[in-house]
Amino acid sequence: MRIHHLNCGSLRKIPLLGGERRTGAAPGQLATVCHCLLIETDSDGLVLVDTGLGTADRRDPEGTLGADWVAYAQPARDPEESALQQIIHLGYAPQDVRHIVLTHLHRDHTGGLPDFPRARVHVHPAEYRAVTDPDSPHHQHSLDRFMPAHRAHGPLLTPAVAEDGAQWFGFPGVARPQGLACELLLVPLPGHSAGHSGVAVRDDAGRWLLHAGDAYMYHGEIEQTPPLSHPAFAPVQHGAQTDIEARVATRDRLHALHRDHGDQVTVFSAHDPWELARFTTHAGG
Repeated sequence: MRIHHLNCGSLRKIPLLGGERRTGAAPGQLATVCHCLLIETDSDGLVLVDTGLGTADRRDPEGTLGADWVAYAQPARDPEESALQQIIHLGYAPQDVRHIVLTHLHRDHTGGLPDFPRARVHVHPAEYRAVTDPDSPHHQHSLDRFMPAHRAHGPLLTPAVAEDGAQWFGFPGVARPQGLACELLLVPLPGHSAGHSGVAVRDDAGRWLLHAGDAYMYHGEIEQTPPLSHPAFAPVQHGAQTDIEARVATRDRLHALHRDHGDQVTVFSAHDPWELARFTTHAGG
């Protein structure tokens, strides 16, 4: 099994903080990213974790993503950043992506869904209920965030299966995507969306990667004590969250996971460019 770390959407630039300059980064600004995983498996074909922005989002960003969001997020329009083009450059065809596993159904995570219309799309059952059940307390809010352009093709949205009492490093409510043989789990990380989850995948060496989605947005939040937020991310975190107390509790649990189990688990988030660079600078993608 091989795991690729991809940037599937550069977004607005944010200033470097003092700590980044001390570690050698040039002064100035860095574009935030849409950090996705492409997993080459032996039995399940290609598995894509989050999709970033799709090809249509780059042709008509205001039409597919919404004018207000585009004005704030300032997405790059480079088609080569799409998951589709990066997968083609690796020598694969779009239909080779058989499974897509999503941390949640917000627009900067679902934009590539129309590029892989045959893939089965897995989400945590709580996120599935929020967008499909009108009686869910967060239904309209969740549906508003799952852009019509990203679901117009009728994606094969599938709830993962929660196992009674299943935990992952003490995180409860873990669910397993249906039809996947590789060791991959959806781990609830509540607060950002109604069913927001991290995606945990175990590599061939036995080490876990946890794609934490938008549970936090800057590495200082889980790596420093007390947690250090980036001021540029604060409006996004507060504007998108469904439950501030749950989000802060999730961040604190991830902080403890990094502190206590950093030898077994590598945690990263969706939009931090410094975290992405740790994987791509040395591994070449």
